[in-house]
Amino acid sequence: MGQSLPKPALRPFLPDDVPVLAAIFAASIEELTGDDYSEAQQEAWMEAAEDEEFGKRLAADLTLIATLEGSPVGFASLRGNDHIRMLYVHPAVAGQGIATMLIDALEKLAGSRGAKSLSVDASDNAQGFFAKRGYTAQQRNSVTINDEWLANTTMKKTLGAVQ
Repeated sequence: MGQSLPKPALRPFLPDDVPVLAAIFAASIEELTGDDYSEAQQEAWMEAAEDEEFGKRLAADLTLIATLEGSPVGFASLRGNDHIRMLYVHPAVAGQGIATMLIDALEKLAGSRGAKSLSVDASDNAQGFFAKRGYTAQQRNSVTINDEWLANTTMKKTLGAVQ
């Protein structure tokens, strides 16, 4: 029998998490979005983690941290009751179910808060992930970040009844 992999866990965001979450944010953009965004776009996007507003946004939202053996490996945040604001997973654990665990938790939380649907402005590389989870494209968007234009797609999912 092979050795079992450590099980990921979830915990709430703490203010001391900001530096490690900023590093996960940057690594995720740098290593996972190159097929969809130019280097200049990636650099502009990553700069968003360098200002103090990054930590304020995490604190203002309901932000969950995914951990492996106690170390953060990903995070997701819910703005209000019905909008996924951020979902980032460290490239070393991409494809291992961390993002799924985070979004499952946010969907349950949103439903328990009375949300009938959940929306996300998905980056081009995240659209497939959300589509597999039942999110449908609503509209294309262009956003300006540090003088660079980036495209994303607003996607929406109707939530089932909370049991």
